[in-house]
Amino acid sequence: MPVITDLLRSAHTIAVVGLSSKKARPSHGVTDYMLHAGYRIIPVNPNETEVLGEKAYPDLDAVPEKVDIVNVFRQSESVPEIVDAAIRIGARAVWMQEGVMHQEAAKRARQAGLIVIMDRCLLKEHRKRFR
Repeated sequence: MPVITDLLRSAHTIAVVGLSSKKARPSHGVTDYMLHAGYRIIPVNPNETEVLGEKAYPDLDAVPEKVDIVNVFRQSESVPEIVDAAIRIGARAVWMQEGVMHQEAAKRARQAGLIVIMDRCLLKEHRKRFR
């Protein structure tokens, strides 16, 4: 999918919703990889103060800088409110990790002009194209 390649090539900042400081969690491993691949990472989790050396924010609306990709590590039922926040903050894309899907929220995001990727691993897609 050329849209994924173009997005990963042009994006700089990834807000990771549901990022955990627990190293055994998939969110931690995927985000650590993306950090070392050169992306700016912003943890979004109300239960964390800092993850991977970066200040954590309780929600997307609290993030004080421009976000290119909102990477979602939450249950599918949480996606609509995350998409609404991604639209409000002017994110370029919403990326739902493997197993995370919500068709109605994806449609709303696309209608607002966001790129939507569902049920795909950010790390795997990056590694496939750039490593």
